[in-house]
Amino acid sequence: MRHRLVLLGILTLAPSLFPLPVVAQKRAITFDDYIALKSVGDPQLSPDGKWVAYTVTEQSLKDNRGTTRIWLADVATGQSRELTAGPGSDRQPRWAPDGKTLAFVSTRQNGAQLWVLPLAGGEARRVTSLPDGVFDPVWLPDGKALLVTSDIKWPAAQEIDRRAGDYPTEARLWTGLFYRHWDDWRAGKRQHVFLASLGGDGAKDLTPVDHDVPTIATAGDGDVAVAPEGTEIAVAMHLDSTVADNTNVDIVLIDPARSGTRPLTTSRGADNTPRFSPDGKWLAYLSLERPGFEADRQRLMLLRRKDGRTEGGTPTEVTSGWTLSVASYTWCADSKCIYAVVEERGRENIQRIDLPSFRHSVAVGGGGEGGGGGVNSNVQVMPDGRGVVYLHQSNTQPAEVWASGRQLTHHNDRAVAGLDLKPLEPFGFVGALGDSVFGWLLKPPGFDPAKRYPLAYLVHGGPQGAWHDDWHPRWNYQLFASRGYVVAAVNFHGSTGYGQKFTDAISQHWGDYPLEDLMKGLDVVARLPYVDSTRMGAAGASYGGYMVYWIAGHTNRFKVLVDHDGVFDPKSMYGTTEELWFVDWEFGGTPYALKDSLYEKWSPLNFAQNWRTPMLVVHSQLDYRVDLSEGYQAFTALKKMGVPAKFLYFPDEGHWVLKPRNRRLWWNTVLDWLDQYLQPLAASGAR
Repeated sequence: MRHRLVLLGILTLAPSLFPLPVVAQKRAITFDDYIALKSVGDPQLSPDGKWVAYTVTEQSLKDNRGTTRIWLADVATGQSRELTAGPGSDRQPRWAPDGKTLAFVSTRQNGAQLWVLPLAGGEARRVTSLPDGVFDPVWLPDGKALLVTSDIKWPAAQEIDRRAGDYPTEARLWTGLFYRHWDDWRAGKRQHVFLASLGGDGAKDLTPVDHDVPTIATAGDGDVAVAPEGTEIAVAMHLDSTVADNTNVDIVLIDPARSGTRPLTTSRGADNTPRFSPDGKWLAYLSLERPGFEADRQRLMLLRRKDGRTEGGTPTEVTSGWTLSVASYTWCADSKCIYAVVEERGRENIQRIDLPSFRHSVAVGGGGEGGGGGVNSNVQVMPDGRGVVYLHQSNTQPAEVWASGRQLTHHNDRAVAGLDLKPLEPFGFVGALGDSVFGWLLKPPGFDPAKRYPLAYLVHGGPQGAWHDDWHPRWNYQLFASRGYVVAAVNFHGSTGYGQKFTDAISQHWGDYPLEDLMKGLDVVARLPYVDSTRMGAAGASYGGYMVYWIAGHTNRFKVLVDHDGVFDPKSMYGTTEELWFVDWEFGGTPYALKDSLYEKWSPLNFAQNWRTPMLVVHSQLDYRVDLSEGYQAFTALKKMGVPAKFLYFPDEGHWVLKPRNRRLWWNTVLDWLDQYLQPLAASGAR
């Protein structure tokens, strides 16, 4: 097989240009439908605004992996074509400043390496050969080189190699606490920024320091940026030598002509996501004010630049007075405005912020038409400033590329046209502390208001997270509904998108305010005439899994429970998780120096003697955020208490289940477990 990239000569017209077949009756979605849907992502607008490069990922049960290709869409006509082919996957397309070349990361040869493709014709060329591959390419303004990020071996790994000699081993050696992260062992590794020249001079490490540059912990939405003059590189870097117990991430500057870093920001909270304005007068970044709190309100900040150099001093907050966070942002071409993605009440809207007035208005969001409502992200601004390109998705539509309220790509239109996908319906009630609390309801396919349906009650993780009106890649509402369930999902105290005070309320209150919200929300849903309150089940993951364990000890209202990667004992989690600032903040300090602490007060372990509800426990070997031992402890408690239980274990997954075959098993197991207790006739095969 020839390891090369080819331009596909046949133009692929958008599917919407052909009439869709007449569908007599829509049907419920199946897992096979779900896994066959294409994942559209990472839209990148060309410098002239005429083209959008983006990625399309297709999952294969046969190969047990996803394959990603780069596509190209004409902004004016919506016509699109597949741009890359061959072995491996191609992702992260990035336009050269002159728009004539597309850089991307491909696994077609020697791991994930940087490639460049001339769009006028010809084959792609590999640029890097770093042992651990590369990611996140960023062009330099002159178009002669790119910045890439790569892992390298650091002293601990080098010491292992030296001691092993001719007899290599899989052993690991470390002296610091941040030795693993999510599903990745970090002992003996550092993440550094490299300069990769197109001239074939290899890749130069610009950050030869004993730190991860850019940061891995409390990272932002792209933490490397280059000044328009090419004189400075801004990166987010964890300056403290100990990473696990603090969020002291700052913006530092690098001179691309030589190694070394210059600290710029001094906040003890996390500063990340630097972006230079196109006119070179400003450096923007996102900042969390409170140290040790990863879910603080994310503020948009500005620092002045002069003569190609960023000045230090006191930054200006663009979002002063806001109660909501900026999730991501991008500059307008004329530097007179910024477009920001802002989460609000289970949706993500795109706000336009004018400079220097800081006046803001909704550019995309609000209603459900024209790309509004749902979740809007990955914003790219047209060169003339008159429009934006972005990803849009909702509970009834997987993500597609949109341009200023017009759907540009149509990769999943045909697939979802024959499916009975009901929209999410918002509902609200008065919850804990007398606050308004909101949630979502989803009715099952073929809904008949005269019937009564069992309930699947979903609890989100985070805990500072939220259920959105989106096509959820893991906890997909439609798949739960497909088995004949009404689905309810409450955004309890601690949820994001309802103001920072509401988000703050869950810290050191894991078991009271959220549980009160969930039970009051359950009261509202259980009274609906089409919900059978005698057939209700709850399911959640991460903090949602914690809450499932907590619910099991405090109520018997549910007939069945599903717990994925839940926290069974916060004290034991403290000793096995990697981001210690998280548990320090959420429980008021370490468990070692505290007696009668919140670790004890909010521990499901202490209420396991009350467990009576059948429970499925799901946990994975590579989950380093909530260690596998939490699942083991919970399952042991269930069996010792004589509660019907089942354990689903994945040796090759982390905090999420991502591989296609594992996802298929997960959905079949979870839905069958719910059916066994909520729809016994269906579970026995009499559907």
